[in-house]
Amino acid sequence: RYTLMPYIYSLVGMTHFDDYTIMRPLVMDFASDKNVLNIGDQYMFGPSILVSPVYTYGARSRQLYFPSTSGWYDFYSGQFVSGGQQIEVDAPYERIPLYVKEGSIIPVGPHIQYSTEVQPELVTLFIYAGRDASFTLYEDEGTNYNYEKGKFSTIRFTWNDKAQKLTIGAVHGSYPGMITDRKFNVVIIRNGAAAPAQTVEYNGAEVTI
Repeated sequence: RYTLMPYIYSLVGMTHFDDYTIMRPLVMDFASDKNVLNIGDQYMFGPSILVSPVYTYGARSRQLYFPSTSGWYDFYSGQFVSGGQQIEVDAPYERIPLYVKEGSIIPVGPHIQYSTEVQPELVTLFIYAGRDASFTLYEDEGTNYNYEKGKFSTIRFTWNDKAQKLTIGAVHGSYPGMITDRKFNVVIIRNGAAAPAQTVEYNGAEVTI
């Protein structure tokens, strides 16, 4: 969970500023797929992660429906699954079934024990290719309410799937102690395989790779 803090914290920012909902029933995001209307045991965690809790005692697998409007990547293996089908998936004791929507960008930080342990000078951007994608990274001091006074920053990531280009937008806003020079590792996942990471030096100005 804490390695996902850049993703989770950005969702919290969306909730505060944009009235977003982090835990989302499937019908909120896939209303055109009538098969999701009565699914109450799966949900989206933010715009990208499909969560499928295991609620049957002793179960080590479960039936999972993949909304038809997108393809899906296994969060752990990167294996691709086409949408619009129901499949029995593994659910071993040590992990919950998680899948990532095709056309997603998920920022991941270092292994930490609490949210303000370190500032993430290196963030890995996992791009789940196949469609265009975007995500806005939100950051602030994390220890006070100064964000209510405008003390926060955002960085917009945009993936053009046809051109195979990622644009890291210019940083907007600032706050005390903000990192000004940092690195992003970019990992593109496509068809069950991850390309070698590319490291991008970032000083707050827009850059495209």
